[in-house]
Amino acid sequence: MLTAPMKDLIATFPLGFVASVTSEGAPAVSPKGTFLILDDETLAYGDIRSPGTRANLAANPAVEVNFVDPFKRKAVRVTGTATIHMKGGDQFAQLHPRWPEVFGSLSARIGAIVEIKITAASEIWTPPYDDGITEDEMITTYVAKFGALYS
Repeated sequence: MLTAPMKDLIATFPLGFVASVTSEGAPAVSPKGTFLILDDETLAYGDIRSPGTRANLAANPAVEVNFVDPFKRKAVRVTGTATIHMKGGDQFAQLHPRWPEVFGSLSARIGAIVEIKITAASEIWTPPYDDGITEDEMITTYVAKFGALYS
């Protein structure tokens, strides 16, 4: 389900904006910066400090996640079903060793791993691509824009 370009974007920019649903039926979006690709049909993030998102997903496991490359102005949207694996459980123990490789000491703070079985995945890109702009032109534009903001 995840294509090679989708996997590259997620691996490069593992900050995913997780959309869940509150108990009142309202949308809730929260960024999670510890995503890993487990396989072509499964993503997961290490939950460090998100009791609200965890509660939302426990009550309603439907989830969407959006990953954005701010320089290419491309994104990946993933829809799926979440399962929460709490620290101390067998699934947590099986999955958690993958996080220290990527996230170092931050992985020690993970209290749950939220596994997402993907039901749909799509690429999204900004309208200038429809008009013929190239990826290199987009990168040049946004490197300059972000550089000016932070110089």
